[in-house]
Amino acid sequence: VLLLVLVFRILLRSIILFVGGVISKKLEVEKEKGSVYECGFESRKRARVPFSLQFFMVGVIFLIFDVEIVLIMPVPLEAWLRGGEVLLFFFFVFLLLFGLFFE
Repeated sequence: VLLLVLVFRILLRSIILFVGGVISKKLEVEKEKGSVYECGFESRKRARVPFSLQFFMVGVIFLIFDVEIVLIMPVPLEAWLRGGEVLLFFFFVFLLLFGLFFE
């Protein structure tokens, strides 16, 4: 049964890769349609917006604590945690609180 599942997964992945390759070859012809049209005039302002480091830091902190919530949510459901796992969980929470304190 496991061998059949493995063969099915490999076959499905191969089909998806083949279809993706066929579709991407069609899109290569249409690359010119997606290119930028330049009329020869100089632009009045810069194309890039200045990068805000504070916004980046807030985003990184949000991602870290978002992952923290995802990792902590299943813990109450696992009521049968052994002693070592509970210790590891408390170490993880302590490490996150320590990082929050320094922030």
